[in-house]
Amino acid sequence: MRITAQEEYGLRCLLQLARQPEGESLTLKQIADREGISSANAGKLLWLLGNAGMVRSVRGVKGGYVLARPAPEITVSEVIGVLEGEVMEEHCRSFPGNLETCVHTGDCGIRPVLNTLHQVVRQVLGNITLAHLIHPEEHVSEQLFQLNRAPRPQSFYTQAQS
Repeated sequence: MRITAQEEYGLRCLLQLARQPEGESLTLKQIADREGISSANAGKLLWLLGNAGMVRSVRGVKGGYVLARPAPEITVSEVIGVLEGEVMEEHCRSFPGNLETCVHTGDCGIRPVLNTLHQVVRQVLGNITLAHLIHPEEHVSEQLFQLNRAPRPQSFYTQAQS
């Protein structure tokens, strides 16, 4: 499974909000600047996430964006679902071959493998909330291992030093 830039930056925008003390908002510009993306891109992501009930805008002098639900209630799976849609459905609809549709749409031995893979990934990501991700990388890795018995990945910084 591949996480798109839109999904990653959507998660990052949400994490900016999750790190804020309760009741404190961030402006669109603050979020965009902190993540190194354009205000237009951040605005699009927050609009999508707002329509899904994950963020809300606050009007006024101290206005901006806040999480609409507590960070422990928003899962990574849910965020990705909002920002990317159903990947498995698209996988079987899009076809890079010479024909308009895949010759295996009726009977495909690969589809159960892909479906299972997507279900496992969805399940794992469904156990991870924004509250898990606001911690330092080492802590997040340990939490992922505890939650899912996932392998402990080497830190990006550890790999770069090797």
